[in-house]
Amino acid sequence: QVQLVESGGGLVQAGGSLRLSCAASGTFFSINVMGWYRQALGKQRELVATITSGGWTNYADSVKGRFTISRDNAKNTLYLQMISLKPEDTAVYYCNADVKQSPYSRSDYWGQGTQVTVSS
Repeated sequence: QVQLVESGGGLVQAGGSLRLSCAASGTFFSINVMGWYRQALGKQRELVATITSGGWTNYADSVKGRFTISRDNAKNTLYLQMISLKPEDTAVYYCNADVKQSPYSRSDYWGQGTQVTVSS
């Protein structure tokens, strides 16, 4: 079993910055792609950014140039640095990981979410 625990959310004024973290723990063989998703009130969950174990990144157009995803493979930790935050970035942010429990089995895991609120 794998646990993903997010931290770093909070309330910030527009134009401010926040850094989210997601620590993975448990027993597993390796972690492939990790990502951040968000869900605003009344809206569907959407992709924010993903990163492979080799460091290749992908971003939603709405966050390009403002958000930076990174990971520390030795610590099994994922980060999201957010700058120039806008009120429309307000959402619950979820960490996601594609985990190999063995060379032959993979599962998808989600964290419990962390609230980010950007005031205007």
